[in-house]
Amino acid sequence: MPSIKNLECSRCKALASAERPQTVCAKCQGAFYVRYDLEQLHGPAARELLVTQDPASLWSGMWRYRAVLPTVEPVTLGEGWTPMLRSRRHPGIFLKEEGANPTGTFKARGLALAVTMARHYGLRKLAVPSAGNAAGALAAYAAAAGIEAHIFMPRDVPFANYVEAVAYGANVTLVNGLISDCGRMVAERKDKEGWFDVSTLKEPFRIEGKKTMGYELVEQLGWKYPDAVIYPAGGGVGLIGMWKAFGELEELGWVQSGRRPRMIAVQSSGCAPVVRAFENKSRASEMWQDAETFAAGLRVPKPYGDYIMLEILRESAGMAIALPDEEILASLKDWARNEGIFLSPEGAAATAAYKNLIETGFLKPADRVVVFNTGAGLKYTDVTAHAMNLNRPGSL
Repeated sequence: MPSIKNLECSRCKALASAERPQTVCAKCQGAFYVRYDLEQLHGPAARELLVTQDPASLWSGMWRYRAVLPTVEPVTLGEGWTPMLRSRRHPGIFLKEEGANPTGTFKARGLALAVTMARHYGLRKLAVPSAGNAAGALAAYAAAAGIEAHIFMPRDVPFANYVEAVAYGANVTLVNGLISDCGRMVAERKDKEGWFDVSTLKEPFRIEGKKTMGYELVEQLGWKYPDAVIYPAGGGVGLIGMWKAFGELEELGWVQSGRRPRMIAVQSSGCAPVVRAFENKSRASEMWQDAETFAAGLRVPKPYGDYIMLEILRESAGMAIALPDEEILASLKDWARNEGIFLSPEGAAATAAYKNLIETGFLKPADRVVVFNTGAGLKYTDVTAHAMNLNRPGSL
């Protein structure tokens, strides 16, 4: 397996060592990518040899790609290798069901890697601001690793996110504000408290966990690219990680010939900074004022990696699209009643986007499209019930 060659800034391309914990580039504050020497792994024969189920484990999950991940002992709860479900009504849709992960969301992938490396580096206290699901994932993996977790969440996150973080023993602070306010609190206190900040793109290894989604979807499609990927983008690490995976797959020669998929970022009309920046042809987004949506994971008013997402969308001839909560909720109910899948609000934003893009002609029904459901719908019972005007029977 290759060792980490270095870290490379996504913005200015400056290099840094991975021998000690790193946050962001000291020169420009850009997010770091982990770079490996992949030459020795080139070709389909190497792929078939390396991408296997670990014989010592009943479930290797995303660690089946350990040849292109850091060579350390993982902190794992069985994350990754989630189902790819064919739609019963739309022959072009492949739904990547990330709700099957531990803690019920795709966040398990990134935090599994971040906590794995934190343990490797000997870090003892980790902190994160979260719109909800990253909090639960950090709390779970920190508990498994014996590391302290300090979590800051908006007070109105889905209740399941609060309950799981407390149950895992994390130190939880609820904030009257948005994830941006939570992030400011972590930044202000981390040095004094001795916390290492594992915020979105503030350390390099959450991308490495999320990139396994790209490896998986390509392998599950027979080592071929789909025509498009529709991804609900709050912080956008999954979109960034998958694009990194596609570059590595091409360098490795593991993907069959073909054009990379068009990447489609989906947001809510109530918080759509990336969509607005994409439409304005801007290099970065501006802070979204008065962000409001029941898709809690999309309520990120200023993503740290906006400049990377916008670059990917344009390079892939992709799209950024925002939909109102009414359409998101309608798609959630439609998929529950006609496909038997209880989507998260973020996943329903992606399925709603597919419908819209078919109607506008951006996508064709014959296109093979991977749509991400980033979390289990049951984690959002309270916010979804509120959106549907449902109360517990017998209550006021």
